Amino acid sequence: MTCCEGWTSCNGFSLLILIILGVVINCIPLGISLVEGDSASQNPISCYEWWFPGIIGAGAMVIPATTMALASRKRACCNNRTGMFLSSILSVITIIGAVYCMLVSLQALSEGPLICSTQAKSTVSCEFSLKNLSNFRPESFSLQWFFEDSCISPTDVKNSTINDMLSNWKVPDSDSEEDRHRIFHFSVFLSLLLVGILELLFGISQILIGFLGCLCGVSRRRSQIV
Repeated sequence: MTCCEGWTSCNGFSLLILIILGVVINCIPLGISLVEGDSASQNPISCYEWWFPGIIGAGAMVIPATTMALASRKRACCNNRTGMFLSSILSVITIIGAVYCMLVSLQALSEGPLICSTQAKSTVSCEFSLKNLSNFRPESFSLQWFFEDSCISPTDVKNSTINDMLSNWKVPDSDSEEDRHRIFHFSVFLSLLLVGILELLFGISQILIGFLGCLCGVSRRRSQIV
């Protein structure tokens, strides 16, 4: 087995773990939504999990490349030039899913939980729109809703600097409903963001190693199996 085949197999196991993590993390707030919410379409904490960043983005869209990579050891489907090229193509879908998961997570972290949103910016309707993701601006990203003692109005965001927020930050109190919502929202979407980043890196590395396998070839013993 060459280094290309070995890395592809390692990629498959790593992506499988990330798929499971993404789906589980996404399902946790969905379960809470069904338990605490009045209906299955409204979460008392957030509603970005209904955009399924972990189930669709970090989950379903990563399955094709993961299946191809895991099959490389047992069925030798990646151990020829065509297989390596196909693994690179499928990794593009992985990257798209990872980017989607990251964008939804960043949007959720930027807005904060529903308890921190004003009526004008409330996402209680949970209406999915790609326009919301395309309108995301990195310069407007802020975690002030998490670092302040209490949720504040978005109009006050520009009045505090990062140093002010860090100096005034304290560990949220789990006895407060508002703090519980903030901790839960921050933990879920930060975790999904990290899952998306890792999947993005693995997807890019598989594209590179796939094209390297196409150019340099694979092990003769494995290629004769196909």
